[in-house]
Amino acid sequence: MIQLINVCKDYLVGADKIRILHDISLVIKDKEFVAIQGSSGSGKSTLMHIMGFLDIPTSGTILLDGKDVSRLSDDNLSKVRSEHVGFIFQQFNLINNLTVLENVMLPAIYSRSETNFDFKKKAEKLLIRFGIYDRKDYYPNKISGGQQQKVAIARALIMGPKVVFADEPTGNLDSKNGAEIMKLLGELNRDFGVTIVIVTHEEYIASKAKRKVFIKDGFLVKKYL
Repeated sequence: MIQLINVCKDYLVGADKIRILHDISLVIKDKEFVAIQGSSGSGKSTLMHIMGFLDIPTSGTILLDGKDVSRLSDDNLSKVRSEHVGFIFQQFNLINNLTVLENVMLPAIYSRSETNFDFKKKAEKLLIRFGIYDRKDYYPNKISGGQQQKVAIARALIMGPKVVFADEPTGNLDSKNGAEIMKLLGELNRDFGVTIVIVTHEEYIASKAKRKVFIKDGFLVKKYL
């Protein structure tokens, strides 16, 4: 599904060029459940942003279903994200002046791709599936952290993505809610065939994936933790 070939990423810090990712070659197959594990500052979030088409590499190639998408325009890259990718973040990134239901529908409302489904009905079905339909008219700051992350997951799924990227999805949750979120992601992968890529520094969270990839100082490495 997604293949990275010799991908590098540089950033300018003042007059200095800093290399964040070094010659990353990696394949994420359809319906996989993969954890990208590394310590803070290892480059794992940068890698996720590139794999999720939120950023472009300085050099190297990215293939999506065999098609080179490394140098697409911003508009075309946005279309690829909308059609193929969902995101879940540690901070939930919900909009507090929108209801739970409105937050879930938001990607479909603003999609640059034509939708052929009733996104309100689909959003309601997702909220029922995740056990939070009774919170559909609440605002995010009026529900718990675990419920907020379920809303974020529902929002990530509204466009029917092939792959969902989760950046430290349990980082702001207690252990009980964190375990529930991981169970939910596992069910999405197992029962619905959604490819899941989790970025984490926690061994326990990474252990829930079917495959682990380790990154250290911007390099893919063998297990070092």
